[in-house]
Amino acid sequence: MEFYRDPITHNEAHDLNTNSKLNWLRAAVLGANDGIVSVSSVIVGVAGASNEKSFIFTAGIAALVAGALAMAIGEYVSVSSQKDTELVMLEKERLEILNEPERELAELAAIYKKKGLSAETAQKVAEELTENDAYAAHIDAELGIDPNDLTNPVHAAYASGAAFFCGAVIPLLAAILSPAYIRLPMIFASAVLALFVTGGLSAHAGGAHKGRAIARVVVGGVAAMVITFVIGKLSGVVGI
Repeated sequence: MEFYRDPITHNEAHDLNTNSKLNWLRAAVLGANDGIVSVSSVIVGVAGASNEKSFIFTAGIAALVAGALAMAIGEYVSVSSQKDTELVMLEKERLEILNEPERELAELAAIYKKKGLSAETAQKVAEELTENDAYAAHIDAELGIDPNDLTNPVHAAYASGAAFFCGAVIPLLAAILSPAYIRLPMIFASAVLALFVTGGLSAHAGGAHKGRAIARVVVGGVAAMVITFVIGKLSGVVGI
């Protein structure tokens, strides 16, 4: 028997897949943004207290490594929890289909009726889908989960850590490669330019207004760098 593909459900599945990709893109952009702001702020904070290259390099490397590891571990824990929840939901649905098939059939028919099908058509669709693969029909219509495409915590952790690293390495390279007399301006300039790019990408991923998104990201990043620089400068003056 041919598997019935409801156009409404198919469109929703397409939307879910698109949303999933956009969420990954937003997560990558935000990870890179965190790396830019965090590491540039640490570097200018240290530079405010001392322009010694070895101090700045050590602080920048420490911030990069610690930040990337924190992002990766945090993402691993978060996605693992999400995956555990999805597995529990899938198993619960499997047991419900096994123990209460009639109730689950009625529930599936009600879902399609709610989508706009007539009661008779919804019942027929539910019956045909159940006859073909009850489990697949229910997890698609009720949960919107593809059991063969669950998020991998390891992949998520790697992606998050890599995104942070890619963002963080920009101001760090600017600090290392720039001569002492223009080091701070180069760090600020590289960070602002990188934030401009990530702000634009974030807006594009979410379909938001690019100007406002870029302004928020850049202003926030500059504020963080200025505040940490002032604190570092004051610390250096008072000898803390």
